[in-house]
Amino acid sequence: MQSLSDKIDKLSTDMERSNDKFDAYQKGTQWVVQLAFTLIASATLTIILSTVFK
Repeated sequence: MQSLSDKIDKLSTDMERSNDKFDAYQKGTQWVVQLAFTLIASATLTIILSTVFK
């Protein structure tokens, strides 16, 4: 059987992995949101410029 200390160490390692996964997910989500806003802004700017110069 594992000692209590070993179980705590394993739990701590598992929590660190979960935190790393959460951080990666959060950064990925922020990147997708930033990309979406950039695409919306560029599309809006294109429409405005094409309307003004026609």
